Amino acid sequence: MTTELSLNAPPETHDLAPAGTATLSETDLAALRIAVAALERSTLAGRLSGMVGKPLEMIGHALPAAARDIVTAAVSRALRTALKVALTTLPKAASSRPGGGRMHTALAAASGAIGGALGLMTLPVELPVSTTLILRAIADIARSEGEDLADPEAALACLQVFALGSRTEADDLASSGYFAVRGALAKSITEAARVAAGRGFTDRGAPALVRFMAQIASRFGIVVSQKVAAGAVPVVGAIGGAAVNAAFMEHFRTVARAHFTVRRLERSYGAPAVRQAYEAIRTAMAA
Repeated sequence: MTTELSLNAPPETHDLAPAGTATLSETDLAALRIAVAALERSTLAGRLSGMVGKPLEMIGHALPAAARDIVTAAVSRALRTALKVALTTLPKAASSRPGGGRMHTALAAASGAIGGALGLMTLPVELPVSTTLILRAIADIARSEGEDLADPEAALACLQVFALGSRTEADDLASSGYFAVRGALAKSITEAARVAAGRGFTDRGAPALVRFMAQIASRFGIVVSQKVAAGAVPVVGAIGGAAVNAAFMEHFRTVARAHFTVRRLERSYGAPAVRQAYEAIRTAMAA
């Protein structure tokens, strides 16, 4: 059964700090401006277009039914694998390894090179590998922004990045913006975190976790389809699967940095103050 992610849900409330009137510092406002730009404007198609130096209209086209079936199965398997592997084996303390982000990108590029050479049929094998690598990179960013990954809600916020980073150029910004997607996921992430706190992430069959993962999959499948379609564009195909996977990784790392910046600021200033500043910046950008 597929669970669609409704973007008409009420605003997220489970992690909101008490209402306050704190004013963000100039440094934090600058960080928030960067976050807004990433969360509201960054798309995988845009990154790939920038990589090849021209718009890639074909990326928005629908895949054939057979290809869509392969993508759907690959996305479900990838997210199950990521939940099982990444969130149960990540160290909870911040990593001291230099260049961790570059290492994750290099490994993702290597897996993409293999997938690019062998074609669409390797996606069910390649995507779980690259998705787990991306999730580990997201978790490194989360820790660097002060998240405690021993808290199930914070760990699930890492998976939330796959939904937040799945906007397309055709999306209605009013209904698919950052806070709209967070709000749509609010109830399921709270319920999933409660289950994970009691039973751990190994009980992946719990209805709350299944529902949460289905919502993530409904969004993540959009950009995976774009990734697959990009391989059919001659100018992208000539660059190869390694470059496409590197762009895939960097896209989600950018979104993760922005997402966890917002969460860090919410802990400092309270969610209402941060959202007010966020919406003001978003409105100014749109104007």
